[in-house]
Amino acid sequence: MITALAWANILLIFVCLVPLWRNEHWLVRSLDFPRLQFSVALVIVLLADLLILDLVRPVNWILIAGVGACLCFQAWWILPYGAWHKKEVGDAAAPDPDNTLSLITANVLTPNRNAEALIALVRQCRPDILVTLESDSWWQQRLDTLDTDYPYSIKCPLDNLYGMHVYSRLPLMNPRVEYLVEDDVPSMYADVVLPSGQRIQAHFLHPAPPSPTENETSGPRDKELVMVARLARGVGGPRLVTGDLNDVAWSETTRLFRKISGLLDPRVGRGMFNSFHAKFWFCRWPLDHLFVSHHFTLSGIRRLAPYGSDHFAIFAELVLAPGNGQKGNGPEADSDDKAFARDKIS
Repeated sequence: MITALAWANILLIFVCLVPLWRNEHWLVRSLDFPRLQFSVALVIVLLADLLILDLVRPVNWILIAGVGACLCFQAWWILPYGAWHKKEVGDAAAPDPDNTLSLITANVLTPNRNAEALIALVRQCRPDILVTLESDSWWQQRLDTLDTDYPYSIKCPLDNLYGMHVYSRLPLMNPRVEYLVEDDVPSMYADVVLPSGQRIQAHFLHPAPPSPTENETSGPRDKELVMVARLARGVGGPRLVTGDLNDVAWSETTRLFRKISGLLDPRVGRGMFNSFHAKFWFCRWPLDHLFVSHHFTLSGIRRLAPYGSDHFAIFAELVLAPGNGQKGNGPEADSDDKAFARDKIS
């Protein structure tokens, strides 16, 4: 038992340290995802060490120190996504219907055929904007039943798992579909016009993940994230980015995106809102994201009921309140971050 426990210590220390290596191979980058699961395993192993190992032997204290250091390292990444942490995006002070924007972001899973369940969620929540990812022509036919209530739209049905649709109650100015990095992976952009007349620049993304079935490395995903971060940074007014980034909230690349874009994460100080995998409670992490500029406050954010996809949909309601913004609450890019970002797009 002691030998097995020692190997468990070594294995956990190894998988926690590997992501520090800035290698883009999917095997390395996939270890960014289960930080919460690693933390639970580290706690269990640490307790077992204290109860079972011979604490007189210095080598065992080396194992305990290594596991403890890894636990602190994982906690540094995930603890901001809890109610005890300062919020990056403040709470909305009061209702302001003319300056409120609500969204549902939903990765529908292309082979999922339970469109009615998603449509029921939309009719229940009545968001101003519905963003769907992995939506193909079959999904478009079903979602087009929303056209009466959502007369503004951007549609890009694809059967390669990267189709996207945006349905909006509010006018969408200058809508466009672009292929920033890969010829078959689109992203969408539009200026959303609120009832007050204020415009919000919106970016909708779904870059391909690093995986054995998609891209061998995270390079294309990381490049798209940095490119969009720079686009968002260059806009002075209200802006937001939402979508399935195929990256977790607590990865180095997502943190780099936040630094370069200057956008804030409404989950910080509120919760993880783990959106994937919907079918396995023990294997979940936050893949679906919403980032906003400091012009916004938040009325609410929540994970919606399952609807047959491997992702949960995320609902959020924002209030444009420039006077109550949270400028300066997010991480700032230093010279090393800017150099890292340049490397990603070179």
